[in-house]
Amino acid sequence: MSDLENLVRDIDVADPYPVWQSLLDRGPIVAPDGSFALLTAHEHCDAVLRSPLVSVDRNHSTTWQEIAATLPPEELARQERQRSFLFLDPPDHTRLRRLVSKAFTPRTVAELTPFVEQLTEDLLDAAVARGALEVVGDLAYPLPVTVISRMLGVPEEDHVRFSAWSDVLAKSLDDGPATEDSEDARARRHASDEFRAYFTELCAQRRAEPRDDLLSALVQIEHEGDRLTNDELLNTAQLLLVAGHETTVNLIANGTLALLRDDVLRAQVAADATCAAGVVEEVLRLDPPVQMTARVAREDLPVPGGTVRAGGRVVLLIAAAGRDPEHHADPLRLDPTRTSPHLAFGIGHHYCLGAPLARLEGRVALQALARRLGGARLGELTYKPNRILRGPARLEVLLPA
Repeated sequence: MSDLENLVRDIDVADPYPVWQSLLDRGPIVAPDGSFALLTAHEHCDAVLRSPLVSVDRNHSTTWQEIAATLPPEELARQERQRSFLFLDPPDHTRLRRLVSKAFTPRTVAELTPFVEQLTEDLLDAAVARGALEVVGDLAYPLPVTVISRMLGVPEEDHVRFSAWSDVLAKSLDDGPATEDSEDARARRHASDEFRAYFTELCAQRRAEPRDDLLSALVQIEHEGDRLTNDELLNTAQLLLVAGHETTVNLIANGTLALLRDDVLRAQVAADATCAAGVVEEVLRLDPPVQMTARVAREDLPVPGGTVRAGGRVVLLIAAAGRDPEHHADPLRLDPTRTSPHLAFGIGHHYCLGAPLARLEGRVALQALARRLGGARLGELTYKPNRILRGPARLEVLLPA
C-alpha cells in the first residue's frame, strides 16, 4: 500500500478533492495481506464507525506494537500516560466521557450564545476599524480559542500561548507517534510539557479556590466515587483546548470561502439564522475540518473488498464520504436545506462531544461575516500543511472601500 500511502501523504492540501473524488470513484481498497483498508463511501465509513469490532486504541495495532518495541521505556510510558479519552475504547472511554460530559452540557453551550455573538461582533469591528480582515487571525482563531479558554477558566492574557502549542499538537496527528528524536518530536514534547506545566498550576489554583468554570468542575467532578486522575485531567484539558478550537478555526475559514464564492448564498445567510445553520452542516460535509480518521481491527474484520486482519488499520476518508452520491443527492451542490447526515463529527461512541459548541460558533460567525461581506473579494489564501486537520493558514478578505 506504499503508493497509496505516499499519495495521501503528498496530497495538495490546498485542493485535495480531485484525489479524494478519484478514490471515491475507485471504491474500497484493501491490502492483499489484510494489513490496511481505505474506505470512502458514506455507508462503508458509517458501518466501521459503529462497529464493535474496531478500536481507537493504538495498542491493538500491529504497526504500533512494532514501533513500541523500539521505543525507550520512558518514552513509551510518557506517550501512554498522555493519551486522551479520544484514543481509548469503552469502558475507559465511557467512564472519562461521562465525567467530562457532566461539565459540558447543552445548557452550558446555550448559555454561551450571547457571549459568542458579542465577541464575534467585537472581533469583526476591530478588523473593519483597521481596514483589513484576515479571517483566520482576526476571527476564526480568536473566537473559538477565547470561548473554550473562557469555559475552562484560562485567563485572557494567556490565550496567546495556546496558538503555538496548538499548532504543534495539531500537526502531530499527521505525523503519528514520535519514533525518533527528531526536531519535530522534540517540538511536540516541548509543547506538551509546557501545556501540562501550565495546567498543573492552574488546576492546583482551582482546587484551592474553585470558580464557576469548566476546569473547576473537572477538578471537583465525581460520579459514584469516581474522579479524574491528574494525568486524565491534564489530558482532557489538552483535548478540549486543541479539539475545542482547532477544528472550529477550519470550519469558520472554510465557511467564509463558501460565502465569498456565492453572493446569493451570502445574502441568504445574512438574513436567516436557519440558513446559516444549514450552511454550517454543508461546509462540514463538503469541506470538513477533519478530513480522515482511522480505526484498528480488534479481530479479523470483513470490509467491502476484502478482510482486514486483526491489528490492521482501516482509514476512513470522511472528506470523500461527504461527497458520496449514493448518500447525498447532487453531492457537490451546497444546499442549506439538505437533510442527509454527514460524518464530520463522527458517529457512535466517539461522536464529537463539542459538536453543539462548534455548530454555535460556526453559525454565529458565518452570519456575522455574511452581513459584512457585501462587495468583498478573496485576497491571499494559504493553507496549513496539515492533511488531517485541514484548513487555511491565512484567508485575506479585501473589503470594499
